[in-house]
Amino acid sequence: QVQLAESGGGLVQAGGSLRLSCAASGFTFSSYAMGWFRRAPGKEREFVAAVSWNGGGTDYADSVKGRFTISRDNNKNTVSLQMNSLKPEDTAVYYCARRWGTGTTRIPTNYVYWGQGTQVTVSS
Repeated sequence: QVQLAESGGGLVQAGGSLRLSCAASGFTFSSYAMGWFRRAPGKEREFVAAVSWNGGGTDYADSVKGRFTISRDNNKNTVSLQMNSLKPEDTAVYYCARRWGTGTTRIPTNYVYWGQGTQVTVSS
């Protein structure tokens, strides 16, 4: 079955960096676009970043553009999110997700599988 397992979350001071990883299994990883979303306490789930099936296309939320970088390794079945210049407002549970198609999208309902999430806490 499809499994997505996030790792790399933790506590970091503002201005610091973290790298999240998502290990995928149970499907042909290179056939699907992947995305990262987050949910902060008391807020709706929001799009963070997405990468197309071959890594050739990426998309970022305006709030993270220039600070976060999404990448994938189709040989290792992993998708990563490098987060730099972290801010307290980046504090959230971060989720990896697989969509049903090959291109990027910001729409959560276009993603059919989700990981359990990893907590990122940025202290001021």
